[in-house]
Amino acid sequence: MNLDHLWLHFTRHSAADDAQVPVIVRGEGAYVWDANGRRYLDGLAGLFAGQVGHGREELAEAAARQSRELAYFPLWSHAHPRAIELADRLAAEAPGELNRVFFTVSGGESVETAWKLAKQYFKRIGKPGKHKVISRALAYHGTSQGALSITGLAGIKADFEPLVPSTIRVPNTNFYRAPEHADDYEAFGRWAAGRIEEAIEFEGADTVAAVFLEPMQNTGGCFPPPPGYFERVREICDRHDVLLVSDEVICAFGRLGHAFGAQRYGYRPDMITTAKGLTSGYAPLGAVLIDERLMEPFRRDGAMFSHGSTYGGHPVSCAVALANLDLIEREGLYEHVLANQENLRSTLDKLRDLPIVGDVRGGGFFYGIELVKDKATKETFTAEESERVLKGHVSSALFDGGLYCRADDRAEPVVQLAPPLICGQAEFDEMEQILRGALEGAAKLL
Repeated sequence: MNLDHLWLHFTRHSAADDAQVPVIVRGEGAYVWDANGRRYLDGLAGLFAGQVGHGREELAEAAARQSRELAYFPLWSHAHPRAIELADRLAAEAPGELNRVFFTVSGGESVETAWKLAKQYFKRIGKPGKHKVISRALAYHGTSQGALSITGLAGIKADFEPLVPSTIRVPNTNFYRAPEHADDYEAFGRWAAGRIEEAIEFEGADTVAAVFLEPMQNTGGCFPPPPGYFERVREICDRHDVLLVSDEVICAFGRLGHAFGAQRYGYRPDMITTAKGLTSGYAPLGAVLIDERLMEPFRRDGAMFSHGSTYGGHPVSCAVALANLDLIEREGLYEHVLANQENLRSTLDKLRDLPIVGDVRGGGFFYGIELVKDKATKETFTAEESERVLKGHVSSALFDGGLYCRADDRAEPVVQLAPPLICGQAEFDEMEQILRGALEGAAKLL
């Protein structure tokens, strides 16, 4: 197929010009096929989104039914039945008092919405100086100007500076490369949480509006929170009147075996940002789940949250989301993830015998494999080695072997895996075998 007019996302087009760009034409279950008829195991659920797998007829039928009934109407001073039904359902499943739902189109837009809401909320309650946001090193939160400002990846920000000011970075929870308490996981968690309080106090609590944290940080290769980490963060946020935003664009809707990642780790956020798995990627939709108390100042004095979008809460997307949640519940996919997560972990742990595999970490159906030059010293790749080994070999070897996943070096070099929630041991074994072949070849290149 001719790609002369298509501008691909996050793609080096100089390389794309010299190679055959894969064209994916069909999906069924945990697999996709390209235009040449080759089959690939979708080890990344598209982009951390396809919880129920490909080709689910009931989701396509839900979209068609809604299109015939009401194809589109905005949520600007009006409502429609599917948005009402979906908001009710999300509020019922959410932890704590997250009873209000603001619909968006994407995860980045959800993050943007949460920051804007935090700033306007504090202005409404007489604390206009609280506008800053704290997030973690390397964490990805989106590409729009506000969400990109919260993102902790310098490499994808530089070309778009100056960005929105007033964002502060703190350490993440990568215990494999712990700068403190490397022999005590819980102590490391307390140390990492303490850096959040340190940042709030340094900036001044009267200037900090929110802390944005993923339940399990994606970029860098799946950093789980140490025991007690989120409990400590919640205490810090309460003490300084700072909102805790749980960015669950990836971690919600079963990726970690629960409707929301906050439920897995037992903490109470003030907002949850979502997208991706809400519709299993069958239609674009995001949402921000908001604590009831944050709504209260907007219910008086003619106040209005001055924010919205044309397609936020689109009727077809909401119908697809409802059908998707029905399917997840009917097939018991949350329970399936919890029952099979240790099987996935133990299967991937087999790769630890390879000299290039430094760490395997994650939870649920969400794992990262960190690659190293030297397991004893944890020495990482040079820029040249990452280009030659990770980009030049691992990415293509995995895909050529029949596995679609991500080889990422925005932080340390990692391979990321997030298969559809319908997968089982057969797919885990297939992933391990393809990974083993690709990583054995990579080790020889070092």
